[in-house]
Order: sequence, then C-alpha cells, then structure tokens
Amino acid sequence: METTIVRRPASFRLRADLLEGLKRNAARENRTLNNYVESVLLGVVYGEPNEETKAAIREAMNRKVYPAGELYSSSEELFKALNADTTQNEENISFGPIQERLQALPSSASKVNSTWKGD
Repeated sequence: METTIVRRPASFRLRADLLEGLKRNAARENRTLNNYVESVLLGVVYGEPNEETKAAIREAMNRKVYPAGELYSSSEELFKALNADTTQNEENISFGPIQERLQALPSSASKVNSTWKGD
C-alpha cells in the first residue's frame, strides 16, 4: 500500500536573522531550506518520546557508573561492588543469575571457577 504525504504551500514572515540562521543550518546539513525547516518542525510537533522511551532515558540517567579498569581479587568482591548500591547488608547480598551460572559450571571448568573465586 502506498502512502502519499500531502504537502500544502505555506508562507511565513520570519525575522531576517532567524531566516539566515535557518539557511546556514540547512546548508551545513546539505539540505534544502524547505526540507530543513520541515524536519525541525516535525521534531517539535512529534518529538516528545513515548512513556517507554522516557522511562529508559530516566533509567540510563540514574544508572551507576562503575570505574573503568577496576580490578577485583575475586568474583565475590566484584558481585559485592555491583550490588553495593542496592544492598546495604553484605551478609544478605544476592549474587543473582551470574553466581548461579558460576556454581553450575561443570567440574572441567572448576579451575576457571576457582581462579575467579581467588582459590
């Protein structure tokens, strides 16, 4: 099914400096003035993200940033550091699915597992 977008001519009176700015921005993006103004207006009219996107943005903005290159002597130390912002009592820290996967490794992987645990 083809969708046709109907465009109607419109005439606006703009401040001279605003029009020059729009022309510069359009040229910078290698677009026509009409195309540039239409895309800016589309962003203004339809640009507000939906609730799911807003929630994802809030989550990303509130996410704890861990120092790059941080070294841990054991997997437990790593898990404690990752869970520190959500759990206050170290005795009750749940290491979750990652710890379960480590414990479920076959015996042939025990050397790798013990290396991670600092044994």
